[in-house]
Amino acid sequence: MRFALGFRAKRSLGRPQTGPALHLSVTAVSVKKTLITGGSRSRGPLVAWPAVHFAVPFPDFCPYMSVGSFASGVDSKRQRALPVPRANAHMKTFTPDSSIASDVIPSANYGDRPRGRQVDMIVLHYTGMPDVESAVARLCSPGTDVSAHYIVLEDGRIVQCVPEAKRAWHAGVSFWAGEEDVNSCSIGVEIVNSGHDWGYPDFPLRQIAAVIALCRGIMLRLKIPSRRVLAHSDVAPSRKKDPGEKFPWHSLANSGVGHWVQPAPIMHGETLKLGTISGNVESFQQALARYGYGVPVSGRYDSATMEVVTAFQRHFRPARVDGIADQSTLATLHSLLASLPGDGKAAAG
Repeated sequence: MRFALGFRAKRSLGRPQTGPALHLSVTAVSVKKTLITGGSRSRGPLVAWPAVHFAVPFPDFCPYMSVGSFASGVDSKRQRALPVPRANAHMKTFTPDSSIASDVIPSANYGDRPRGRQVDMIVLHYTGMPDVESAVARLCSPGTDVSAHYIVLEDGRIVQCVPEAKRAWHAGVSFWAGEEDVNSCSIGVEIVNSGHDWGYPDFPLRQIAAVIALCRGIMLRLKIPSRRVLAHSDVAPSRKKDPGEKFPWHSLANSGVGHWVQPAPIMHGETLKLGTISGNVESFQQALARYGYGVPVSGRYDSATMEVVTAFQRHFRPARVDGIADQSTLATLHSLLASLPGDGKAAAG
């Protein structure tokens, strides 16, 4: 029996146990960030997790079996099996890169990365569809031209769809810190959530725990800096909102995933907004570009600038998302830049 993350585990009381079916109870404990990668273990410092009880499914314990399942266990009624798109039923599967991915549903939509291209970014998405079945079908079926390396379900299960060595089609037209081909240098993670068009529910704690564990493993394997864990809306601000202002980036950062500072408080004061033309706007645009955003540096607060500011607020100042650069937005951006290592350029690997 192995634990991919060094969780403190105990058998559930009051129910018989058979085989390897253990139920993990996590309750405000420190979790060792112990990730099994390629048969070896990489250990990190202790991380405090939320004071909640939830069952976290791991490959050795997940009671759900499907195409490419790497689970072993019993009690199959506890979790609903994911539908495999008919066109994918006979596709060749592969061994998942992550030790906490319980299943593989291979996607038909991917390509090769450019030779010698290093992966140095993780892009987080929400699926933005009414149910998980629709999301899996869209991400895996031939002809949709979209995919992701991983899908993280609401119950914490992780499904891999594209090998990390391959180029998934998840970011679309995008930009970050001078990079215009984000798909070629990134890992795409789709988080099951219906999104803004379908009610935008909160992200369950067990799902966030799984996202953290998955990202930590990817970062360790591929040596991805924490500041290069980004939102889809960061790299495509004119098109995308995901994973949105409800996504708990602060919780990820507390576990070493993503860049974060405490947002400056919202207060009355001078603002920069649509139509403003000034040297202050130009300085603000330069600061956004220095952090990594694709924004025109013109001194004019145009619609493109407003879209970037909206994306910035969704990620880093979610209490108010209005596209107006108030004092809180400006101060939060400067704090982020000041906390970057080196010369403060996000482009640095």
